[in-house]
Amino acid sequence: MFLSVFDLFKLGVGPSSSHTMGPMVAGQRFLDSLRVQPFRAHGLRASLHGSLAFTGKGHATDRATILGLAGFTPASMDMEAAEAALARNRETRLLEPQGLGPLVFDPERDLRFDYDHTLPGHANGMTLSATDAQGDVIYHQIYYSIGGGFVMTDQELADKAGAVRSDATSSVPYPFASAAEMLEMAQASGKSIARMKEANELCFRSRPDMLAGLDRIWTAMRDCMDRGLSTDGVLPGGLHVRRRARAIHAKLVEERGLNMTAPHVINDWMSAYAMAVNEENAAGGQVVTAPTNGAAGTVPAVIRYWLDHVPGASERLLPDFLLTAAAVGGLIKHNASISGAECGCQAEVGSAAAMAAAGLAAVLGGTPQQVENAAEIALEHHLGMTCDPVRGLVQVPCIERNGLGAIKAVAAASLALRGDGSHIVPLDAAIETMRQTGRDMSEKYKETSLGGLAVNVPNC
Repeated sequence: MFLSVFDLFKLGVGPSSSHTMGPMVAGQRFLDSLRVQPFRAHGLRASLHGSLAFTGKGHATDRATILGLAGFTPASMDMEAAEAALARNRETRLLEPQGLGPLVFDPERDLRFDYDHTLPGHANGMTLSATDAQGDVIYHQIYYSIGGGFVMTDQELADKAGAVRSDATSSVPYPFASAAEMLEMAQASGKSIARMKEANELCFRSRPDMLAGLDRIWTAMRDCMDRGLSTDGVLPGGLHVRRRARAIHAKLVEERGLNMTAPHVINDWMSAYAMAVNEENAAGGQVVTAPTNGAAGTVPAVIRYWLDHVPGASERLLPDFLLTAAAVGGLIKHNASISGAECGCQAEVGSAAAMAAAGLAAVLGGTPQQVENAAEIALEHHLGMTCDPVRGLVQVPCIERNGLGAIKAVAAASLALRGDGSHIVPLDAAIETMRQTGRDMSEKYKETSLGGLAVNVPNC
């Protein structure tokens, strides 16, 4: 399956692409399947399993599931309408998706967090069911939220596992399924990674549509960041985490131009940019998956660093940044994972740092070999990172972790550009190592909040 730049960068809502956006998308897909059935359903039920159960309440999975079954989608959700639908459901115990009529859904009875049974396909599993007037199940479907807002049925996941990798992108002119193939094609064609990715994208949409879509992505990223940089307060969820990005940014602006400012203060700028995005995400605001919500701040922070602090930077090259980043993110998703529940935070912030490093190296004039090296350095130094959010909230350590991911990405791009692209560890080896590490990692360190900081930090 071709993985578009618009698959990696999707408009959505916080706090989690896997736990918020995914269940909402699954609900919408279930409604679509119900609409073509020969029977009329009377009620709905949902059962959440694995990581969706363990950290679902902290990630607003219950709320997202209800909204999905009410017909809302992440990319187009109107917050006022969503709140009104949730209020009606609390009052009437009904949902009213378009074309299906009123359906009985009592969250206290029909939404179950199953902590005891993990579904076999993925750590983020859920079962959605339709019932008749007697309460008997007449139709059900298993869905897996596999990271970045991507959702698959159990059958789709099984088909994907049996697919031949080399067929995955064969319908495009540059069907690279590995970094090695990407570099070989770049060498043979004389094209940059961005130009090859662009040629692939243009098989599915016109150039004006592609450029307009990329502009929408950056506009949404920038707007999210600006909201975070201008908003104070305490984040929801019970940890009483205070927003810090606005105060940090204000202090940095105040200090700008002072002769005694230390060079390392640039790291504070990058952290403020990333934290602003992830504070917005934690508050349930609109974000862009990059490649997930928990890692949404790293790529836009590096772009903002480049545009605002690097001489000669120009928004004219933004498409090259995003296309290159998406090429690397697609390789990681295709050959490993971008899901914290599957491989830990190495798959989320680690993937985001690799994408950001590649994009920055590209717009700074790096060769394809240097771009690949930049992505490898960034990913290599996130290997083994666990996903251990305190109280299941995408706040601690997630918000700061995006800032450090951005700093690592810039350092990785700079190191790669100081060399000629040759290096010991190929990007493919780092991706495979990440996959193996995630496979071997204890489940308690993969977005369940049963280990790591989640149990060693008081959460009340």
